[in-house]
Amino acid sequence: MNTVINKSEPEIRRFVLKDCALIAIATNKRANSLKEFRDHIENLSLDSLYYHFWANLLLPHFEEREYINDFASWARHSLYDTKLAEQLAVLDPTSFNDLEDLRYHLLEYIDDRLEESEHLQWVRAERQFEFIRSQIVVFETHTQIAEPQEISMLIPQMSISSIFYHFIDARRRTQERIDDFRQWLALFGETYQPLIEQLTGIDPYFSNLVELRQQLAATFQKYFAERAS
Repeated sequence: MNTVINKSEPEIRRFVLKDCALIAIATNKRANSLKEFRDHIENLSLDSLYYHFWANLLLPHFEEREYINDFASWARHSLYDTKLAEQLAVLDPTSFNDLEDLRYHLLEYIDDRLEESEHLQWVRAERQFEFIRSQIVVFETHTQIAEPQEISMLIPQMSISSIFYHFIDARRRTQERIDDFRQWLALFGETYQPLIEQLTGIDPYFSNLVELRQQLAATFQKYFAERAS
């Protein structure tokens, strides 16, 4: 979709649509036990931490909604530790100030579990955990919009990777740690504050990207329909 824009519109007020691909890169770091796993996480790069919490949304995989991040899935299916798996599964990265804060709470759960269970101090996992780091490649789409109501038509046509880039990845790019939609709407002052508040209530972590796109589209469409009535 190539939207025609008014050239007199200040460029800062335009929403520039982009797309992305998440590239997986091997780190050559592996863990065969929970202790090795814990020690790697303590020094893990933030790109790797990001990958293991978010990549499942973008990369082809067997969808397992109960243990959505790689760490929880490994604890359940390789260590067979349901308690730890359930604790790690509820860690929502959007609930933390940054990835370092997420790492701190991740380590807390693992350390507590190691203290609780003597068995986990020595047991070897059925399948070793391979740590991966991520790199995002960004693409121009040559689509821009000047008015927020145009987003209602734009979002249903966006690729899921574009949804990922603007609504999820933006949270580690923007100074305010928010998505690109809210950041752009804030440029219009208080005009769209109710819509910003509705978008704030959308948690992207426990939905797949198709569901997230539908939720975003419905939120924008309902808001502008009510505004026009």
